[in-house]
Amino acid sequence: MRRIHVGNALSAFGLGFTVPYLYVYVAQVRGLGAMTAGTVLAVFAVAALAVLPFAGRAIVRRGPLPVLLAALVTAAVGALSLGLAGSAATVLASAALLGAGQAVMQPALATMIVDCSTADTRSRAFAMQFFLQNLGLGVGGLIGGHLVDTTRVSSFTLLFAIEAAMFLLLVVVMTTVRMPHSPRIEGAPGRSAKGSWKQLLGNRAMVQLCVLGFVLFFACYGQFESGLSAYGVEAAGISTSALGSALAANTGMIVVAQFVVLRFVERRRRTRVIAVVGLIWAVAWLAAGYAGLGHGSREMATAAFVSTYALFGLGEAMLSPTVAPLVADLAPEGMAGQYNSAFALVKQLALAVGPAVGGPMGASLHAPYVVTFLLFSLGISVLAVRLGRGLTVAQDQPWAARSRVVTRGGTAPDPIPAEAT
Repeated sequence: MRRIHVGNALSAFGLGFTVPYLYVYVAQVRGLGAMTAGTVLAVFAVAALAVLPFAGRAIVRRGPLPVLLAALVTAAVGALSLGLAGSAATVLASAALLGAGQAVMQPALATMIVDCSTADTRSRAFAMQFFLQNLGLGVGGLIGGHLVDTTRVSSFTLLFAIEAAMFLLLVVVMTTVRMPHSPRIEGAPGRSAKGSWKQLLGNRAMVQLCVLGFVLFFACYGQFESGLSAYGVEAAGISTSALGSALAANTGMIVVAQFVVLRFVERRRRTRVIAVVGLIWAVAWLAAGYAGLGHGSREMATAAFVSTYALFGLGEAMLSPTVAPLVADLAPEGMAGQYNSAFALVKQLALAVGPAVGGPMGASLHAPYVVTFLLFSLGISVLAVRLGRGLTVAQDQPWAARSRVVTRGGTAPDPIPAEAT
């Protein structure tokens, strides 16, 4: 588990070097224009959507470690070639490789965490993963900002080379991991991917969680660097430096609050925690509305806008030890890789649709933008409560199920709906 967490930190650290500067690199430094830069960002999403439906099946059949190693090598080749690419065609091809590799890393690492953890340690393990990811991204972005020079292509090539080196270093670290025995579905190689997806879609709770996950990512992550930033600049008159402060507040909140929040959520019903996150994000959108639509001073507007990002960070810290373990607990034996990949696919869909919808609205339709995503946040709470009605105690309240087993001195009880408690 320690090696897996080191791997998460290294991959995030490498991504932090390039993610904030990708648009500038393609559009200005390489001189390929805004259209190509926008297409590159779209290619990342398309590549992820193309590979994720097959990634889950590969994880189930081969195990998460071989799939992760293949994804890391693919991402390393994509990152290095992107730093050397000079034409639109090579930039787009490199972005496709990098995007595909990054997308497959997520469910592979998540499945490794599931295989190396127990019901008692899983929430804390995913909280640590999220903490290290944000810390790595923040530190990588900070160092990258001091290395980059828009007048020198070589400085950007260096950033992408560092990113590729981090992926290859992670390959070395992961080859030392000895995974515990993980249950596999008997006869999995002979079963079709179509059958696996049919089985997953037949799990009503998982389908509900995927719908909830789409709304979560659409209303939060899908707005960070598109609709919400455009709204802040256009409606609230936020400066670029203040926008940077808002993003820093988001990361800072996650880093500071993650393990404080963990103590709160570990003994709460998972769906109720998600419902509370919806309410917190509703308050965040109200703060954003005050920043852009209120009549306060520029300083008050900036403070409200920064608070929006900080509140989003608080919600993210509550979700990290809640949603990923719930996906794992909904998966039948040996199917964690398939379920993690399906949820990652839902996330990528939301991240693709979110900017496309929120960007234009945030830039021009200020009041409707805030009201729309305020309602989406409240919808998160409603969907979470409905999901909780169909979950078992072990899925929604794992600590309560364990307490019953200890009290009775026997094996785990038969699943009973959480609502019955």
